[in-house]
Amino acid sequence: MLDAGAALLRLMPPEPAHRATLTLLRLGGPMLPAAGPDDPRLAVNALGFTFPNPIGLAAGFDKDAEVPDAMLKLGFGFVECGTVTPRPQSGNPKPRLFRLSKDSAVINRMGFNNRGMEAMAQRLTNRKRSGILGINIGANKDSADRIADYANAFTRLSQFADYVTVNISSPNTPGLRGLQNREELQRLLATLTVARGAAPIPLLLKIAPDIDDAAIDDIAEAVLAARIEGIILTNTAIARDGLMNANASETGGLSGAPLFARSTEVLRRMRARVGDRLVLIGVGGVASGADAYAKIRAGATLVQLYTALAYSGPGLIARIKAELLALLARDGFKHIADAIGADAR
Repeated sequence: MLDAGAALLRLMPPEPAHRATLTLLRLGGPMLPAAGPDDPRLAVNALGFTFPNPIGLAAGFDKDAEVPDAMLKLGFGFVECGTVTPRPQSGNPKPRLFRLSKDSAVINRMGFNNRGMEAMAQRLTNRKRSGILGINIGANKDSADRIADYANAFTRLSQFADYVTVNISSPNTPGLRGLQNREELQRLLATLTVARGAAPIPLLLKIAPDIDDAAIDDIAEAVLAARIEGIILTNTAIARDGLMNANASETGGLSGAPLFARSTEVLRRMRARVGDRLVLIGVGGVASGADAYAKIRAGATLVQLYTALAYSGPGLIARIKAELLALLARDGFKHIADAIGADAR
């Protein structure tokens, strides 16, 4: 039923379809039956939590934390909301979201459209904590001090989150990716470390796929020195190689199947650089159990998806988990933890 509804929504233009999806989930979420318990072989211990399964919802779907619990009911092991900025932001002019159906991909130039951190805080204040929730924070486009924006958003919202992701890799806010440069990143992480203080909330950094080995080394060095907990690899891409769809010429970040190979390669190189000292979360082009398994074998402790959900519907989550179990059995692994980084060993 839910997958049939998703197919109908794809007949609408993409941004209205997304808005309609959130409305339906917000209204119908309390009545949704929760997915059954996961096979214990899929449980993952990371960031101080036990994730019931390693499949998470990536940021971008639920920017304002409207439906995290509905998404958890669909069977995700964790949900990441945002990106949210300190002040409300309308984002870039429409149209700004484009399907590339022939490529199983999406291009977006949304521009961190969201209602701001205060609206999210109000929405989450009375939420009954259940399931693992991450909050992805960003800086306002017109901010005079972007590092201060991250610190302010962290301070305001970390109390509602199980972990916080620092998004410095969206291609749709001019200059934002400059925070991946070593000196700027060191300043940002130092500021957030002070803001965190003695609080145990895990901090993760989300990085771009369009980086070279030197940038991977710089990011790894800064993250390890700051003693934050992990990295999400990767955000959307600006590359457009090999696309078939007419919308490929649109500016913005590319997500979906064409991103899989590059994002997995960046993950593999980061794993080679940091080993198991950090929690790595693999995202980019995950549309099957085989895709998720490849990320895990490359070094991901956890995996996220979003674009494939828009094309395949929520039944995809259960299919991925079933396929993961079959792949573990095929390779003689008793538990998903045994497969993490298997290709790097």
